Amino acid sequence: MGSHANFRLFLTSDPGHELMPIPIGLLEKCIKLTNEPPAGMKANLQRAFAFFDPHYFEGLEAKNKTILFALSFFHAVMVERRKFGPKGWNAHYNFSIGDLRDSEIVCKNYLEKSASTSGKIPWDDLRYIFGDIMYGGYITDDFDRLLCSTYLINMMNEDLFGEPELFPFCDGRGGITFKCPHAQSHEQYSEYIKNELPPETPLAFGMHPNAEIDFRTTQCAALFKQLVELSPKDSSSGESDAPTPMSKFIDFEEKVQEYSLADNKPNIDDIRSKIGDDPTNEMLPYQNVFLQECEVIGILISAVCKSLGDIVLANKGELTMSDQMEALMYDIYLNRVPASWMNLSFESTRGLLSWLDSLKARLEQLNAWKDDPSRLPQPVTWLNRLKNPNSFLTAIKQVHARRTQIELNRLYIQTDILKKWYWDAELPKTEGALVFGMQIEGAKWDFSAGSLEESEPKKQFSLLPVVNCKAGDKDKL
Repeated sequence: MGSHANFRLFLTSDPGHELMPIPIGLLEKCIKLTNEPPAGMKANLQRAFAFFDPHYFEGLEAKNKTILFALSFFHAVMVERRKFGPKGWNAHYNFSIGDLRDSEIVCKNYLEKSASTSGKIPWDDLRYIFGDIMYGGYITDDFDRLLCSTYLINMMNEDLFGEPELFPFCDGRGGITFKCPHAQSHEQYSEYIKNELPPETPLAFGMHPNAEIDFRTTQCAALFKQLVELSPKDSSSGESDAPTPMSKFIDFEEKVQEYSLADNKPNIDDIRSKIGDDPTNEMLPYQNVFLQECEVIGILISAVCKSLGDIVLANKGELTMSDQMEALMYDIYLNRVPASWMNLSFESTRGLLSWLDSLKARLEQLNAWKDDPSRLPQPVTWLNRLKNPNSFLTAIKQVHARRTQIELNRLYIQTDILKKWYWDAELPKTEGALVFGMQIEGAKWDFSAGSLEESEPKKQFSLLPVVNCKAGDKDKL
């Protein structure tokens, strides 16, 4: 009461500040301000362009203003692509507003130098500085560097002064467009961004609209994961019929018993005796691959059954419940594959129940040949059900090398996509092996035309038909 309306007191908790440290009690009562990075293409572009002082901006030449606006858009694209995960960038790069600032300073110096000499804009130099030094200095992946350079080639050229389309490969699809306007004032540019930039869409980045599905799914999964972790873990703190870690564990343990994983685990010694060690056997590489897969899945199944069995004994009072057991029960409660199992498992991002179904399917494929290993390879091998699919592809080259006496390092894997599904009754007998289980993301396979086509809306993945993998001689390419 009685304080001046314009009075403000700014306190800093910077440990390097000359002032005395602020008491904790005072900090708890203060209003905290943080500078969070903006979310969304419009927010990023507005922040990037607003970084430049209006008075400074008005003193620039017309071409400098246009390039600076395009550079701000380029910065917003580089930053915002990170939300798409691996679809945006293959690695996480910490692009910052400082990169935009430094790029603008270098750009201004180059433009002033070129104006006093040739009068031409050094586009190649600018693209190199932006794409290989300022922003490219962060980039470690070759494909990411190529993507960055492609953006700049599409944007930083003489067409920039003719109101070009800034959304790459958009071509006005769905009425989505955003062009680089002629030189204007700082305020007019800000109004243009506010009024003309379309709503959030992957088309702004040259991506298919389906790219947003994975991004939103990841957001939802992270949100619900936090909600589950914050929810009560025992029935006394919630509804009587709410699931608890113990009830979830009992359900999962019953499902493992239903799948009979322990009973169907391959007997390695029995399989070895059937395979033998005949060096003249051309199919021995395939058998070695499947034998390795049997060993790996046997170790995994033993670990799963032992972990579950120990918890059952602990619940009966025959063992002491350890921290590891409680952590495993909590992972099961969250439908998450325990870390101790993942260390022995195939690569997977599935939830626990889906992971268990995948384990059962892999075991069934291995059990289909264990009684007669000489029948390898099977008519169709599910490549995605092997922990190490590369070893199977190497076996194809090894078999071909034994048959033709060609050095292994001269061979490569040639793939021919057939117009057949694995369930078709008549599959062709071809050289090499027939594999199935691969999917395409970002495109679809046209079965009738035998070619790649654009993805259908809201369908992220497209199943590939049976693929004939065979070895070929590199010297004959």
